[in-house]
Amino acid sequence: MAEIIYLNGYLVPRSKARLSPFDHGFLYGYGLFETMRAYNGHIFRLDRHLTRLRRSAQSLGLARNVIAMSRSPEYKEGEAKQSLETACRETLKANKLKDARLRLTISAGEGDMTPAPGTCSGLTILVTAKNFVPLPPQRYEQGFKAALSSVHRNSQSPLSRLKSTCYLENILARTEAKAAGVDEAIMLNERGHLAEGSISNIFLVSQGMLITPSLESGVLPGITREAVLEIAQASNIKAVEREVELKELTLAGEALITNSILEIMPLTSFDGKPIGAGKPGELTKNLMAAYRKLVNTETEVS
Repeated sequence: MAEIIYLNGYLVPRSKARLSPFDHGFLYGYGLFETMRAYNGHIFRLDRHLTRLRRSAQSLGLARNVIAMSRSPEYKEGEAKQSLETACRETLKANKLKDARLRLTISAGEGDMTPAPGTCSGLTILVTAKNFVPLPPQRYEQGFKAALSSVHRNSQSPLSRLKSTCYLENILARTEAKAAGVDEAIMLNERGHLAEGSISNIFLVSQGMLITPSLESGVLPGITREAVLEIAQASNIKAVEREVELKELTLAGEALITNSILEIMPLTSFDGKPIGAGKPGELTKNLMAAYRKLVNTETEVS
């Protein structure tokens, strides 16, 4: 079956999708995206992803158009689907997918060749969905290896908390990770404090306490990060968001990284040295089990 994508209100075959060469998302990275995971045909925490997208759109001056796209009226067959929620669900359905990776991308749309936002005529909305096969259980039993990146997060930049299409810093960090033969690159901020991974948020476990860099450290407010903090609160696990020194990672008893696709991945090695015992710790494994239970609860078929 031909891959179906959502583009500017319509579901179309990938081969027929066309984007303007003057789209400011392409020319200048003036856009946002959300990566989501569907389980059994249900997109996990779609509402949280869209809330973050709208909040980020306000920072970029795109709020009015995004809010207009957020309404959920009833549609007739063949009509343009203008709701972001509907766009995501319909793309998943059109591709007949149950377990999938979805990406929702919005950009400021077509404009002048110059970086003048006021010239953009309207948003470009793109949704894609791909079948997703999770990593085997053995990878979670082994955990990921990470290395320190030379790329730094700027905690003072308005982009640090946005999932923007200006993704070059992340790509550079991931390129370093690949060259080092590890799975993830860990970035510091401009003050030398721990920030996040190239595609993940990071948590440490020290003396039974869960520690993660604060948003003020220049990190993305991850949807899975938020879920882990919720689980910790519900499980009476003390969780702290604050500035974190790099040495705390090297001395941690456990560490883990999170994102919507990986869920919770144990971090067992950093810069060639084991973290803790060099294998997933008990608190990490408990969080993984609790997260899986949360997913099952929120995506079960009624």
